[in-house]
Amino acid sequence: MAEPKGKRLKTCLPSCNSHRPLPGAQVRQNYPLEVEESVCGLITFFYELSYRFRALAEIFEQDDVALPRVAGYFHKITEEEEQNAQTLLDYQADRGGHYCPKDIQKPHTLMVRNLLQALEIALDQWKKAASFLEELCTLSKTQEDPHTASFIRKRLLVPKVQQIKVTGDLLTNAKRLGCTDGGESSFGEYLIDHLQEELRTAV
Repeated sequence: MAEPKGKRLKTCLPSCNSHRPLPGAQVRQNYPLEVEESVCGLITFFYELSYRFRALAEIFEQDDVALPRVAGYFHKITEEEEQNAQTLLDYQADRGGHYCPKDIQKPHTLMVRNLLQALEIALDQWKKAASFLEELCTLSKTQEDPHTASFIRKRLLVPKVQQIKVTGDLLTNAKRLGCTDGGESSFGEYLIDHLQEELRTAV
């Protein structure tokens, strides 16, 4: 039997509005439909995020940009976002929910030609992801689903906050070395590509 829908809270979560619970799910227990819809929406969000980061990685592999360690870093975080989506897929199944596959939109990263622009995109997207995860924790608690709130905080939110800190430090160092977002490359990008620890350990 489908769980009844209560009064919906206003959130900015990328919810799946056409979502319906699987009939006859034996493992389903205290998994509110609104939480399931939001998890479904977040799975798509993380897949879109991985697609965007993969496009950035390919830009830095081009011979007119040629920053291989930067490319390696974006490939690494692409895999991490795909794993985040898989983590939520597994959790959805464990709780008796399901995922509604979506068409992943082409990312708007074709005009990115330098490191500063790419890092600013990454920082903006991760802040958005952290905000979504915090909202999902709040929603879960409001819907009396503490299990989801605890899972999301430990497995996804805490690592995302750490990623934001690392990316903020990379941005600071890029600006300190003279990188700009005006479209041109700089010697600072070459130095970061060769010297920044986070980039050297990504390849």
